Amino acid sequence: MADLEIHNLTRTFPSGGGVFDISLTVESGEFLVLLGPSGCGKTTLLRLIAGLENPDSGEIKIGGANTTRRESIAMVFQNFALYPHMTVFQNIAFPLKLRHVAREETERRVKESSAKAGLTVDLRRYPRELSGGERQRVALARALVREPQIILMDEALASLDAQLRSSLRLELKTFQRRTGRTFVYVTHDQVEALALADRLVVMRNGRVEQAGRPQEIFDRPQSEFVAAFVGNPPMNFFIAERSPTGGSLAVDGIDFKIKPPDGCPAQIKLGIRPNDLHLDAGEGRVALEVVVESVEFSGATYIVYAKLGNTSIRAELPQCVDTGAHLTLFFDSARVHLFDPSTGRRIDTR
Repeated sequence: MADLEIHNLTRTFPSGGGVFDISLTVESGEFLVLLGPSGCGKTTLLRLIAGLENPDSGEIKIGGANTTRRESIAMVFQNFALYPHMTVFQNIAFPLKLRHVAREETERRVKESSAKAGLTVDLRRYPRELSGGERQRVALARALVREPQIILMDEALASLDAQLRSSLRLELKTFQRRTGRTFVYVTHDQVEALALADRLVVMRNGRVEQAGRPQEIFDRPQSEFVAAFVGNPPMNFFIAERSPTGGSLAVDGIDFKIKPPDGCPAQIKLGIRPNDLHLDAGEGRVALEVVVESVEFSGATYIVYAKLGNTSIRAELPQCVDTGAHLTLFFDSARVHLFDPSTGRRIDTR
């Protein structure tokens, strides 16, 4: 059953920004992640779902009902929005206080939501006495205390350091699985998005560019924008033309041994992910001769910046190579992505 249905939702601002004709369905118990660059409309969409903004047109259905009431939704903001003059207990209990819930029931629900959020601190402490991770758990416990159907999170881990973000990502995913809550999570961090999402929605200029499982979006991006935005290091792009023999695509006169799809334009944008370039030939792989310009150590791999003729290329390799070295890199033509340079849309080779 769908917890959330969005139909043709539009909200425009005088600046020209906003969201335009968005339609999405979020299933019960699903972890949906909205991913995109700053200004793409993902936070506006979240605020529309939360009822903090009103749409110009379109509708939002929660639990199958077209409603403007949001009792079944809770939101966790980037800065956690904790009241500094209140204790942890008072912060968590605040939504219940507004609803005049009885003291005994409040204490029970605060205790339960704190346990679910993995909060182990003394509830008499104040936010200033807590670490960033503990404050994040307080904000999550406060969202849970209302027993919501859907939890919205806006860049909720962005203010934390990298190591803490990594551990809290795991905790958040485990928590969502354990409680069966529906999550809609906004981030501009693709690592966070790929790690958390059951389904990923990539947004651009207020519209949905592509939606699907993270692996699907990584392996088969439907536009040049998605291909460039999802994946680190970013995808290599080349302008390819039919080789002089006409049977394959060439870049700067270098034959890539890829048969151009039927009806493709004279020029085509060709993409190869850096991690799809290898040092070993493998069966059926295509060879490229490059010259190494520089090398960066990323911790687990080496990012190699090289020249393929006059064209720059990046490769992610498991071992270090020397600057100035002449290398042969290999790729599998089945892992190449083709895009129409005029529209930016994927060209399917099948």
